Amino acid sequence: MLKCAITGANGVLGRKLRKKLPYKFYCFKGKIENYEKVNKWISSEKFDLLIHLAAIVPTTKVNKDIKKAKLVNVTGTKNLVKAVLKCNNPPRWFFYASTSHVYRVNLKNKKLSEISAIKPHSRYGKTKRQGEKIIEKNFKNKKIKFCIGRIFSFTDKNQKPPYVIPTLISKIKTNKKKSLILKNLNHYRDFISTNEISKAIKILYQNKSFGIFNIGNENKINLKKIAILLAKKYNKNISFEKDNSPTYLISNTDKIKKLGWRKKKFTNSLKYFY
Repeated sequence: MLKCAITGANGVLGRKLRKKLPYKFYCFKGKIENYEKVNKWISSEKFDLLIHLAAIVPTTKVNKDIKKAKLVNVTGTKNLVKAVLKCNNPPRWFFYASTSHVYRVNLKNKKLSEISAIKPHSRYGKTKRQGEKIIEKNFKNKKIKFCIGRIFSFTDKNQKPPYVIPTLISKIKTNKKKSLILKNLNHYRDFISTNEISKAIKILYQNKSFGIFNIGNENKINLKKIAILLAKKYNKNISFEKDNSPTYLISNTDKIKKLGWRKKKFTNSLKYFY
């Protein structure tokens, strides 16, 4: 069985990968910003692959403590890369979970490919773009193949606030008022389930894929639509404050589809999450 080193193993996505992928997982249990612990872990086994998920992700948490976010998202990635390069028997495939937040948000309904303009639209996106650069710079011309997966919006029934869908569920479900007004939801996002992300990473490894790949659904969903579905489920009346023009963050996944990956439409899975 393949030996897979994984950071962020106890997060929602990490737990799903450990359940779905046929590898023997070795989970990093320390603080990723502690180089000595990272180095000791990497040197403990001869790993076939490494999946790097550890990060502070929710934008509200990143904005609240940007110093901590940089330590985990940027310094943590530096530590991991440094340890891998120093290791006598490094993993030959390195997967870095990045984000669609590295792209410039569109004001038009246009899908984003891997060569679309880079302009992080959040502090979280900036830290992940820094992580990408660290990996590209240090693994260039090395025997270690790196793969950067730019994951678009994802959710899971085990996800909790402050992520988007769990926050909406909590806001609508627990509100004691029969009617409520919501704001800042005129955005189209590309949601994908953790099951589909697991399949994407599996096929990327099987092909020993190198470089940057979008992982998304290509299916735009307006956040207002999700709110309306939730309001119906919880028997609430909702209305929306007048918003600015809509924004779009939708993937083009032609590159990974060429490897044989096929995703399920997220809209077919809405009931699963609600």
